[in-house]
Amino acid sequence: MSLGNLDLRGLNPAPVTPFTVDGDVDYAALAGLGKFLASVEGVKSLVVLGHAGEGTFLTQDEQVKVIETLVAEVGDQVAIVAGITGEGTKVAVEEAQRAVAAGAKAALTYPSHGWLRFGYQDGAPQDRYRAIWEEAGLPQILFQYPDNTKASYNLDTQLEIAGQEGVFWTKNGVRNMRRWDTEIPVLRREYPDLQIFSCHDEYLLHTIMDVDGLLVGYGNIAPELLVEFIKAGKAQDWTAAKKIHNQLLPVTKSVYHRGSHMEGTVALKHALVARGILPHATVRSPLLPLADGADVEIADALKAAGII
Repeated sequence: MSLGNLDLRGLNPAPVTPFTVDGDVDYAALAGLGKFLASVEGVKSLVVLGHAGEGTFLTQDEQVKVIETLVAEVGDQVAIVAGITGEGTKVAVEEAQRAVAAGAKAALTYPSHGWLRFGYQDGAPQDRYRAIWEEAGLPQILFQYPDNTKASYNLDTQLEIAGQEGVFWTKNGVRNMRRWDTEIPVLRREYPDLQIFSCHDEYLLHTIMDVDGLLVGYGNIAPELLVEFIKAGKAQDWTAAKKIHNQLLPVTKSVYHRGSHMEGTVALKHALVARGILPHATVRSPLLPLADGADVEIADALKAAGII
């Protein structure tokens, strides 16, 4: 598989995975969500099976069917990118091979999650990306985890991965603006063709001027405004970007300024209900429902932002 014309500069939403009230994946609702997102001009891909999509909470068969469902619904309009989250390298390779067979065009390669607790050995992340490319042939997005985890790659590791065959993009969620401000320019200088995306849902204004696009769960609920946000950033139009930031701030607070970033996934589903795109906000354990009244708070935030 080659990169071809897969230009992801723009908005790359990470769709949630809808469930039925009985807890099964609601593939019809997923197709509807994909159709809505793909209809927004400026959306370049849908990145599934990540945190917003509760991807690690799905069975292997469900993961494959999620990809297949979106490929069938919108695969001729936007690329479907699969989150690859398997713990061991062999497991991740097999996951990537299933994603290729299901129609995914690229991978968002997560760190091995044992590294979150224990850290990684030098060279281990590079080996993970190399194996997925060589054994599955899947083009990859380098995923930079938050600075407060032990799975956050140092700059040398990022540069080495970005220089490997098969790595064309990076999704940076370091959530340390000192590192962002010093490391992103180096990545840009050393690899001018590397497409750089921010996934800082709660820090979009700080990062929007430096990127080629966004890869965010936020793209589920405000794709129209985020497309305009990206345009403002690319034009280096601070005034326009700040205006959109201020407009979105009630939504940002209601969705992402919560006790845990994982609660943002539940909040996204409530927002999609408020927009009339999902029938309800059911999530799968270990996620839990939000407190009573959260749905009203989130709907009010969308109204304040002019989204509904």
